[in-house]
Amino acid sequence: MIRVTLADLRRSLELSEAEEVIAVEDRRRKKEVGYFIPISLEKEFRKFLKEVEQKQRAEKLRRVAGAQRKDVIPEGGLDEGLS
Repeated sequence: MIRVTLADLRRSLELSEAEEVIAVEDRRRKKEVGYFIPISLEKEFRKFLKEVEQKQRAEKLRRVAGAQRKDVIPEGGLDEGLS
C-alpha cells in the first residue's frame, strides 16, 4: 500500500496509474483521510465490497431472527397488530 498526503492528490495522473491501493493522509492533523482505489483494481474492489455488505446484511438478519425467537407471542395472546 502506498501512502500519500492530501497535497500529493494534485498529481492525480500519477496516482491513477498506480497498481496498488493508496492510503491518503492529512499530515497536518496526523490522521488517515481515506483510500484511493485505482481503476485497475475496481472490479476486484467492487466484489470485495459486495461480499462485505452481504455478510453485514446476513448478520443483521440473524440478530433479528434471534430477537424474534426470544419474543414469542403466546397462544391466544394479542400482537401489536402489525402484518
